[in-house]
Amino acid sequence: MTLPKALAADPSRSRGRAFGEDDRGPRGPRDAFQRDRDRIVHSVAFRRLRHKTQVFVAPDGDHFRVRLTHSIEVAQIGRTMARALGLNEDLTEALCLAHDLGHPPFGHGGEDALQRSLADAGGFDHNGHTLRLVTALENPYPNFDGLNLSWETLEGLAKHNGPVAAPQWALAEADAAFPLDLQSWPSLEAQVASIADDIAYDNHDIDDGLRSGILDLDALMALPFVERHWRAIEQRHPGLDRTRKVKALVRDGIGTMVGDVLDETLRRIAEAGVETIDDVRACGRQLVGFSDLMQSEERAIKRHLYTHLYDHDALRPIRIEAQRIVGDLAQCFRDHPSHLPGGWQRGEGETARLRGIADYIAGMTDRFAIAQHEKLIGPVTLPEKF
Repeated sequence: MTLPKALAADPSRSRGRAFGEDDRGPRGPRDAFQRDRDRIVHSVAFRRLRHKTQVFVAPDGDHFRVRLTHSIEVAQIGRTMARALGLNEDLTEALCLAHDLGHPPFGHGGEDALQRSLADAGGFDHNGHTLRLVTALENPYPNFDGLNLSWETLEGLAKHNGPVAAPQWALAEADAAFPLDLQSWPSLEAQVASIADDIAYDNHDIDDGLRSGILDLDALMALPFVERHWRAIEQRHPGLDRTRKVKALVRDGIGTMVGDVLDETLRRIAEAGVETIDDVRACGRQLVGFSDLMQSEERAIKRHLYTHLYDHDALRPIRIEAQRIVGDLAQCFRDHPSHLPGGWQRGEGETARLRGIADYIAGMTDRFAIAQHEKLIGPVTLPEKF
């Protein structure tokens, strides 16, 4: 069962772009949301995701996921759900592909360090920085800064996790330039992108955690969701080796969560009585989500991953060293402005100067940040395994 067409974002009824564009020249047969997706895929920020940490430091471990592969996997899951619900697949895919563009090197550890280092200039928030990238810092076009994405794509990036009551400075600047109705709920496509992110990293971090040897399968069996799927796989495929059972566990976990979201979303929409995309924005609640039981099981998975993977003893020294790298670079550029490349030096006051430092560091890949630290400050010590 698909949703009424009026609930899907319609590119022909887009609220437009911040800057009018001269469409002379070859453009191809693409609507507004398809062009948004393509602009994201062709951006420098998107390419840099291939060397940015997901869980394990990006320069090492060829089989571990990085931000780029994670974003592609989120897009696959999001597009599948959008198609099943009759939503706009291209807008959903664009949001999934762009949702992590603003992450600095070394994932959330790097973000924490950048936030602390630049607190006196408003700090750093990766979601706000995503908006800053696509509205100001990317510059492939002759007549404006940014990618000039459609209002619907910017709205979805700004509030895919729901309304934003107190936007951090970068998001506030983007909103002031092109108001995004931050107090309302976003489109169903944005809500699909958000939960596709959860589904992807829950299951894929289990996969990477087991591959690394940090996660213990027996401990995972304490989670009813994992134990139930593992037993079902054993019944379907008796004698299957452990490696293939883990792959089946990841696939089945994603499939179960996707099916649950589809059923629960249809139930919520019927219950809410929404009929148009404007009704969705004014609904006052999230309409795309897990059932109560699945939400409880999904939260248990997250708690297990935080305790037994993200904060594991084997990864803690890496996170500490990564934060030192980012913090040292921020301090170095504050103390020695001449070390900052010319294009990143801002002349509009101290706050602008510090935000230019944040822009430069946030754009670094893991390996470039390491190289810059070794060049400007001193050696870096990161375990080879992760």
